[in-house]
Amino acid sequence: MFGSAACVFILWMFRTGIYDGLVVHFLWLSALPLLLGFRWAVFSASLALVGVTIFGQEHLHMLGVNFLLGVLAPISLTYGVYSLTFYKLPRHLFVYIFLCAFIPGALSIGLKMLAMSGYFYLDGMYSWQVIEDNYLVLSTLMLFPEAMFNGMTITLLIIYKPEWVYTFYDKLYLDDK
Repeated sequence: MFGSAACVFILWMFRTGIYDGLVVHFLWLSALPLLLGFRWAVFSASLALVGVTIFGQEHLHMLGVNFLLGVLAPISLTYGVYSLTFYKLPRHLFVYIFLCAFIPGALSIGLKMLAMSGYFYLDGMYSWQVIEDNYLVLSTLMLFPEAMFNGMTITLLIIYKPEWVYTFYDKLYLDDK
């Protein structure tokens, strides 16, 4: 759990942006709930968020907003998709990789960027034109790499260390396939 928090913290330190607050970085929050479960993923990502805030990459007054829109929303989306696929679809390795890691990776960064855009606009920090031209245009460029990053992480872990992935069960996904 602390290793995951450290990895997320290091990943979140690498960011880019033109305006203050409108920064873009990889999330890696679709692999986290699959690795740790919902509660530990929220705790681990929260530790990373506090670390990024302490090191000055985020403002202290934005800690709550960043937690709700940048941590809790993507993790909830991913875990919701996982729960839906676990109970409604056949348990197959490719269903797990693509529908629980790859697709939620793209959806989670899209959700986070749209939610943060809405917050910045409704708070009056930036006009919609500034947000659209400098932040939302990057969301389409971030969807596929984020999905690949999460999908490859889960794929490598379930091949080499399946016991590390909390939501993956060998007997359900691999036996009799």
